[in-house]
Amino acid sequence: LATWTRLLPRRAREAQMQRFCKAQAIQRRLEEIEVTFGELEKEGVKLEKLLRDESGRERAGPAGTGGTGRPAAAHAAPAASPAELRTQWMNQLLYLVQKKNSLVGEESDLMIAVQELKLEEQQSRLDQQLRRFMSKEEAQKTPAERAAEHETLLRLLEVVNARNALIHVQEERRLSEL
Repeated sequence: LATWTRLLPRRAREAQMQRFCKAQAIQRRLEEIEVTFGELEKEGVKLEKLLRDESGRERAGPAGTGGTGRPAAAHAAPAASPAELRTQWMNQLLYLVQKKNSLVGEESDLMIAVQELKLEEQQSRLDQQLRRFMSKEEAQKTPAERAAEHETLLRLLEVVNARNALIHVQEERRLSEL
């Protein structure tokens, strides 16, 4: 029995440390995603500006530009035509949107993982409390201890149900992505 009572707290501390490390890794990744969002936003703004400027030049079509909005000499060079540039910029913009959507999905998954870690931590604490209550003989428990044990068990069931709900949400998201 003495080995058992030492082993459980040690395993609980190890599990807590693993959760802590996971939480740190998740936090780092969330910060990386935020930085990437900012970079994508800046690049997207640049591309939108290029598209608007090119579209404005094309509508204006001043004389001597060949309708491209650029000097005729530039038009004669083997550079991409305005239509090709617009297509290239639109493709880049679409790529940025796809990348951002992918990161939003990853961010959502990470937020679910954070919730799951919080619930795991709660479950661990409640498990330990329940073990302490159950280690005492039923005849030796006071009515207040019995009530506290019952309350702990109810809270533990709520946490388990919440974890199951999170797992269900993750499964539904994965199925919807297929």
